[in-house]
Amino acid sequence: MNIRKTAVRVAGVGAVAAAALGLFSTGAANADTFVPLPGGEITQTLSDGTVVTVKLVGESANISPSMGATPVHRNAWVSASAQVHIDGDTTATGGNIYPGYVVGCQVTIDGGNVSGGATGGASWDSSGNATPTGGVTSGANLTLGPGQAKSFYVLDREMPDDYGREIHKTKNKFNGSDGSVTWSDETIGLNGCGGYAQARAFVNVEVETDNVISWITLWGQPFSIG
Repeated sequence: MNIRKTAVRVAGVGAVAAAALGLFSTGAANADTFVPLPGGEITQTLSDGTVVTVKLVGESANISPSMGATPVHRNAWVSASAQVHIDGDTTATGGNIYPGYVVGCQVTIDGGNVSGGATGGASWDSSGNATPTGGVTSGANLTLGPGQAKSFYVLDREMPDDYGREIHKTKNKFNGSDGSVTWSDETIGLNGCGGYAQARAFVNVEVETDNVISWITLWGQPFSIG
C-alpha cells in the first residue's frame, strides 16, 4: 500500500482581509473586530482515481481585547465549517477530518521566509509553509515567544476506550462519501507574544482506500490577531 501526503495551499493567501473589517461594538478601546475570511476549496485526485474535495466555508474571526489588558495577551473567537466529499471510481468508505489552527508570534505563516523558525507542533518547509505534525495538541490557550508557532486541533472529543478508560479524539470520523465538522466561537488565547501575531486555519483529511492512504491539507487565509 502506498502512502502519500499532500499539502495544498489556498491561492492568494498573502493578503490579509484588512479591508473587510467590521466593528461589533462602538467603544474604540474595547471594540471586538469581526474579520470575514474567504475559506477555501481544493480537489485532489488520488493515484487510484479517488477524487477528494475539501472545503472551508463560513469562515470568520472575532478579535477581542484580552482580559489581561496587556500587549502580550490576545484573544480571538473563530468559526467555520470543514466539508469533505469523496467521488470517482473508489473503494473509499469514509475518512477522518482534523480541523485546527496554526498560531504564530512574529512568524510569517503565509509562506516565504519564516523569521526565527517555528516550534511546537508545526513543521516548516524551505518555502515557509507550515504543516501540523503528530505533536499537535487540542485546546487553544497558547504561550508563544518571538519566532515561535504552535498548532492546535479544534476537536477534543472525550470518550471511553475498549477498557473504559478516558481518551480524547481530535478527529471526526465519517462514513460514506460526505463528512463535515462545524465549529463556532472556538477560542484562541495567546500569551507572551510582545510582537505581531497571526493565525491560520487548516483542515487535515485522511482518506483510505484499498490501494492508498492519503493525507490532504487545506489551508485558510492567514489573519492578524494583533
